[in-house]
Amino acid sequence: MFSWLKVKKKMNKYLEQIEETVSFLKKISLEKVDIVLILGTGLGDLVELLQDSKEFLYSEIPNFLMTTAPSHQGKLVFGHLYNKNIVIMQGRMHYYEGYSLKEITFPIRIFRKLGAELIIITNAAGSLNPNFRPKDLVLITDHINFIGHNPLVGNNLNNFGERFPSMHNAYDKHLQEKMMKIANENHITLKQGIYVAVTGPSLETTAECRMLQKMGADMVGMSTVPEVIVAIHSKMKVLAISVITNMSNLFHNKPHIQQNIEQTASTVKKSMMILLSEFIKQYRR
Repeated sequence: MFSWLKVKKKMNKYLEQIEETVSFLKKISLEKVDIVLILGTGLGDLVELLQDSKEFLYSEIPNFLMTTAPSHQGKLVFGHLYNKNIVIMQGRMHYYEGYSLKEITFPIRIFRKLGAELIIITNAAGSLNPNFRPKDLVLITDHINFIGHNPLVGNNLNNFGERFPSMHNAYDKHLQEKMMKIANENHITLKQGIYVAVTGPSLETTAECRMLQKMGADMVGMSTVPEVIVAIHSKMKVLAISVITNMSNLFHNKPHIQQNIEQTASTVKKSMMILLSEFIKQYRR
């Protein structure tokens, strides 16, 4: 009984934190959200897309955690684009930073309470597929959760979603088709593949890469999957794009350098901005 009460108390506190954060954001003019963008490593400059933007450090927002990941600025930026209310997370939290998956995905709950129906996620990933090279953009079609934990563990938040949400079509097929069409129209090569999320922060060994490849993964990273799970649980649509920043150790025997990964991600900024801006322009609920 004591254990159940402890879990219940923890859930109630979590719900109170959600309401507190939502109330704060409404007071600073963030009344309604249509689309959420989460920007990964090296892609923070995409905030330039927004008009009439305002930004706040995560440290200024109640119950938001600070990101310690390199090149993740830790800012929430909101503004408008094509008459849509857009919120951008300029940097995300990762499991390897020591946070729980519930803490990492806390912002998703907030944005859903503010009305968001679509979340677009970007990340940097290492290639497990010989046909995926650095600077390639890859539309995520499915994922493998190899983090070893799930953000929905614990009492279910019934006001957000059901206890056992289906992950079928987690990455909306219709939205994928729309994004592929936009890429073709703008002569941008956009590949498609399966993303596997691992814990990190240590990069994968050659043996681990071989195993992940045999499991069916095309690329590997340390994020995205927890946010997608919570977004689906919260009845949001999801679209996600990986930037291939490096070839895994399956294809070479050189050590990876974090600075090179960040620089590679930043080189695709122009193509990513075209894809995202055109998609938002054409998006209809």
